[in-house]
Amino acid sequence: MLHFNFNSTEPIYLQVANQLEEAIFTKAFLDGTQVPSTTEISKEFHINPATVLKGMNILVNDGLLEKRRGLGMFVTEGAYMKLLERRKESFYQDYIVKMIQEAKKLGMNEDDLIELVKRGVD
Repeated sequence: MLHFNFNSTEPIYLQVANQLEEAIFTKAFLDGTQVPSTTEISKEFHINPATVLKGMNILVNDGLLEKRRGLGMFVTEGAYMKLLERRKESFYQDYIVKMIQEAKKLGMNEDDLIELVKRGVD
């Protein structure tokens, strides 16, 4: 499930955060379930535990993971929905806004755009 690219320019701690976030989004880890421990991840992938913890703490700060003293890290309730909403907004900003800007340059109106979207979906 988790895999890391040690030759990437992306720091390992960010890869840890991104991999765990993706696992939550794809429901590999459901709301309320425990994720692998820092020790488990660091041993399995030969990563410094502090690096793994740094990545996990990004998700704690984002409200996607919670630390339960003596038990480990767990996916927070509502984490999936939070990610879904965040990704929908990102999709809108990254794709839809740019598409509308380009359509305006091409002299297209709303009906033209809707027709193109329907053509792409069918």
